[in-house]
Order: sequence, then structure tokens, then C-alpha cells
Amino acid sequence: MNSRRATGGHRAERLLLPQGTERSAEPGRGATLHSARLYDWLAQIYSLGREGRLRARTLDVAGLAPGESMLDVGCGTGTLALAARRRLGAAGAVHGVDASPEMVARAQSKSTRLGLPVVFQVAAAQSLPFADATFDAVFCTLAMHHLPEDARARALAEMRRVLKPQGRVLVVEFRRAQGMRALFNPVTLLHTFRSPRIFDDLEALVKRAGFERVETGDLGVGGLGYVLSRRGGDA
Repeated sequence: MNSRRATGGHRAERLLLPQGTERSAEPGRGATLHSARLYDWLAQIYSLGREGRLRARTLDVAGLAPGESMLDVGCGTGTLALAARRRLGAAGAVHGVDASPEMVARAQSKSTRLGLPVVFQVAAAQSLPFADATFDAVFCTLAMHHLPEDARARALAEMRRVLKPQGRVLVVEFRRAQGMRALFNPVTLLHTFRSPRIFDDLEALVKRAGFERVETGDLGVGGLGYVLSRRGGDA
């Protein structure tokens, strides 16, 4: 959710989010949601109760395989990272980062309750606390639109930095709201109203960040689209 003046986007958001919902924005860093329970509730609304299918499809598109290492940037309350943990098995490793301490706390609570070891920590997408060439795969799902436009390139550069050579990045975002389904999904309408070109611009952003073998497609759930690419073979 980008920092912006009070516009129709703000008014639409106030209509959707319950009174008292906390959110904050820092210049150059984007907005941070603080209501973790609300986040989970909105995820269920958007996916029409099919969040498990959405997460499984996301992992399938990236070809995540047992034994790999995975980072979820903008992990929210950890649902995707925990699904990845199940798929990767004991030999794999999963990390999740989010700018919201509340999101990270809820994600860690889920991890403990489910007995699925995932390392969650508070960090911004533009400054990832990992060494170069650490991960086989980096995911950024429904998080890029939270960043200001001038911060998205920095975030992608960081994702590329922490990827191993030939590692892949998967970015999932809202496509333009179309058809009757969009009319009945307030989450879709809100985000495409606020960031109408976010998905349209992703392919070019990813290429400018130095990724190779870029492909785009329909995730097949919730009208979402994805951009999948690889770092390349440099060290």
C-alpha cells in the first residue's frame, strides 16, 4: 500500500477495513499493516476460502522441490512459508521476512503451533538480512504493491542478490479487476483501484533488475498473475 495523499484510494480503504485498523507508512519504505488477524481474514475473503489452493499453486509455479532453501519476502502471517516448509521436507530451509512486527509474531506463533520450523524476522524488502547467494527460490506474493514505485527496483535487486546462481524469483500480484468476479471481490477492486498498473509493470521491472528467462502467466486462482524469472549463472 503506497504512501500517497488522501485520495479516493484512502476513502475506499476506509470503507473496507474495520475502524481502528492500524497501518503506517515510512517515506521510501512503503506501508506496513499491523492487524495480523485482519490480514488472515482478508486473505480468506480474497481467495473465497481457497487459500490453501492458492498457496499450493504458487509453490507449483516456482517448482519448489524437497531439500531447497526458500525465502518469502513480505511473508505476512506466514501461510505461504509454512506451506513451503511442508513441501521442502527436513533437508529444506525456509525463511520469511516482513516489515510488520505484528505479522512476524503471528507467523512465528503459527510455526510453533504447527511444529513447522520456519525462521521469521522483521526486515524490509529493500534491505534483506542475508548473505549473497543464499536461497534457491525467493517469493514475493501480494507484497510488491505495498512498496512505493521507487522502492520496487531496490527490492528486486535485493532478491536477486540473495539468490543462488540459477535461483528463481516468483512475484505474484493483482491483475486488473475484470468481469463479474472482480465486482464481487472488494479486495481485488481495492488493490487494482490503488495500483492499477502494478502487474503490467512487473515484467519490465524484473528484466531491469537483471533477471533472465522471464515468463508471465495467470496463477489460476483469484485473478492473480505471476512473473517467474531466474538470476542467471553469475556468482
